[in-house]
Amino acid sequence: MRTRYRLSRRGCRGDKFYCVDTQTGKRTSLRTKNEGEANQLVHSKNEAFRQPMLNLQMARTYLSATDPEIGRRTWQAAMDEMAKSKTGPTLIRHQRAMLDHAFDLIRHKPILETQPNDFLMVLEKGTVSTSVYLRRINNFALDMAWLPWAVLPKKRWPKIRFKAKRAVTLAEHQAIVAHESNPERRAYYECCWHLGGAQTDIANLTAKDIDWQNKIVSFHRQKTGTPSIIRFGSELEAVLRSLPHFGPLFPNHRQKRETHRSCEFARCCQRLGFSGITLHSYRYAWAERAKTCGYPERFAQEALGHNSKAVHRAYAKNARVILPALEEYERIRTTCPALAAPSIAAV
Repeated sequence: MRTRYRLSRRGCRGDKFYCVDTQTGKRTSLRTKNEGEANQLVHSKNEAFRQPMLNLQMARTYLSATDPEIGRRTWQAAMDEMAKSKTGPTLIRHQRAMLDHAFDLIRHKPILETQPNDFLMVLEKGTVSTSVYLRRINNFALDMAWLPWAVLPKKRWPKIRFKAKRAVTLAEHQAIVAHESNPERRAYYECCWHLGGAQTDIANLTAKDIDWQNKIVSFHRQKTGTPSIIRFGSELEAVLRSLPHFGPLFPNHRQKRETHRSCEFARCCQRLGFSGITLHSYRYAWAERAKTCGYPERFAQEALGHNSKAVHRAYAKNARVILPALEEYERIRTTCPALAAPSIAAV
């Protein structure tokens, strides 16, 4: 193994000794004029460097017996391998996230040679998304036994802080609809308000998804594949009646990309002076409305297509609920028997 440090002699009489790093070219004074001491100091530096490198070489030798590629496998290989298990929009999001320039710092670095400082540099250069996906890549490498242990200990990962999310208010929605001149886009925003669906799910609705007899709109979420079943009232019925009775309900919106629809909504909000909301804020609005009016959580969860109660509660966490007096609530339940045993038709 080639030594990293060598002895250098300088000075008019050659009595000043320096240590030269052969990799970086940096020269450091040994602060001695004794050649024997200088040689010993350089030898100590080489031994200090040699031991961890020797341990790494031994580890590679043992690991290569079961996986010949383990010493050459880079983080880019891990990113590509992760993509093979994903499909649809999840695959698109993963591929887009892997293009993050912060990952260029480790993209072609062998996994086994990665140090904690390498990850810290990526996290410093990147964003919240970088931190989320770097954890996933690290965990994937651990699960595949490409790493003997985590690069960063769990307690050393910086806490992920997402931007605050809020729902669209009724006043904002009414203003957006009132100022929208495109009929299809106006109906699209109305359906987002009443159905609380993700923007792509609403855009892909067809006439077959509507059960007029039971007044139900049902569809499968594109992201998770879970069914979303929502009973509609008179306001949404009037909107649905104005849409095509065959084929896609929003033929133009259906062909647009998510970013295109988001930009149209953002421009509309900018004209009206609204900030902090996106098309996804309609899902938060539906969840908060359901919680505020006392809609049963399990029904709201089924309507939004949430498999997890924790996820659903995160959507509705900003809802302001005013609890009625118990006697008033008992009186309402007595006068309205339908509230005592709500039901929802299955499709």
